[in-house]
Amino acid sequence: MEAAEAAEHIRESLEKRRHADEEFRRRAAVVIGVLAMLLAITHLGGAAATKETINFNILASDTWAFFQAKNIRQTSNQLAADELEIRLLEPGLLAEVRAAAQPKFDRYKATVARYESEPDPKDPDNPIRGDGKKELMARAQYFEKLRDHAQQQIPSFEYAEALFQIGIVVGSVSIVAAARWLLGLGVALGALALVLMLNGFFLFMNLPIGEVPH
Repeated sequence: MEAAEAAEHIRESLEKRRHADEEFRRRAAVVIGVLAMLLAITHLGGAAATKETINFNILASDTWAFFQAKNIRQTSNQLAADELEIRLLEPGLLAEVRAAAQPKFDRYKATVARYESEPDPKDPDNPIRGDGKKELMARAQYFEKLRDHAQQQIPSFEYAEALFQIGIVVGSVSIVAAARWLLGLGVALGALALVLMLNGFFLFMNLPIGEVPH
């Protein structure tokens, strides 16, 4: 091979190598951009889950406090009704006294029953609507269930966010080092992070660290 042909061959090889490196860098940039987009989505999902956990926990606590207040008032009315019932059973009670006490006794008993269960007249079939103890308990447990669900989402979002960040860093290093295996590692980390992100949104499975103790 003559010197000119050898030089031409080397130049063509370098040109192909340069073209391949440019193509690799473009692909790596696209991968990093996709990972950054998914990172932003994951961050929004994690922030929403955290906000829901706090909000539903407050709603559950407030509802249980309302339940306790209802229970105290119900107990007070029940004690008053019991006292009147004993008085009404006394022998020789004057008819006038009995006539005056009986309506009070009936009101006490009606109030006790209303505190126990008071469905919403606009939506009586909804078990969590209304202001009775039965409805308040169902509503508080409903808020606790929503809180626990949101709390179980958070670890998946946190792990996904960390893996996306690592994948972006590894992908960026792969461009500088022109190391295709590093880009492959970044893609693998991104794929795992994507699975965790989807699990955060749809909760296909609970991560052990995300389980809420009871």
